[in-house]
Amino acid sequence: MTFTNKRLLIFDLDGTLIDSVPDLAEAINVMLKELDRETFTTDTIRGWVGNGAETLVKRALSGSQTISTELDSTFVSQALSIFLNAYTNNLCNTTRTYPHVKETLLSLKEKGYSMSIVTNKPIAFVEPILKGLGLDGLFSLILGGDSLAVKKPDPLPLLHTTQQLGFTVSEAIMIGDSKNDIVAANAAKMESVGVSYGYNYGEDINTFSPTIVIDDFQDLLDLLTGPKA
Repeated sequence: MTFTNKRLLIFDLDGTLIDSVPDLAEAINVMLKELDRETFTTDTIRGWVGNGAETLVKRALSGSQTISTELDSTFVSQALSIFLNAYTNNLCNTTRTYPHVKETLLSLKEKGYSMSIVTNKPIAFVEPILKGLGLDGLFSLILGGDSLAVKKPDPLPLLHTTQQLGFTVSEAIMIGDSKNDIVAANAAKMESVGVSYGYNYGEDINTFSPTIVIDDFQDLLDLLTGPKA
């Protein structure tokens, strides 16, 4: 299939454009060591990423995808502060783009698409990472998980993006790796592309009914024929 009516491409960041888990895991383990807690492997922490920094910290403190109901809010705040400080100082040590991301984004930009990022990552981290990976300057609008009152899977960030950039929902498409992206798109009545790699908690992205699923980021070029004038 191809999309012939799209003008705005909305991208998730972590798990879609970039693999940031190694740096996130390092910062989480710095936090856990400082709190004299058990540390975890990168692969374990990979399964906890995708709902923002505070949720990641709570999962790490719980040692599980399921957050403990016994976590003290003051302790969580302390842990979050340690994590954010550790991550701030190590944003792009091992973070990399997924295969074919940069050249595909450049091609889509050249074709005339408007592009934006809607991520659940705190906004303060996004621009430094994009700059570090040479992806800055490509996106017309960037929303982090703390940019609005709610984040994905709420549809508001997607609707806000279309409104701010002057497009209709039908002219936009959400591209992401997790259920947060697809659930948000479906709630916004927006078509979506799920990528089969990324951090979707071990779940098949097809479960959440994206419009189509791709295995390689460059497959977008075959789906998008160019925006209408």
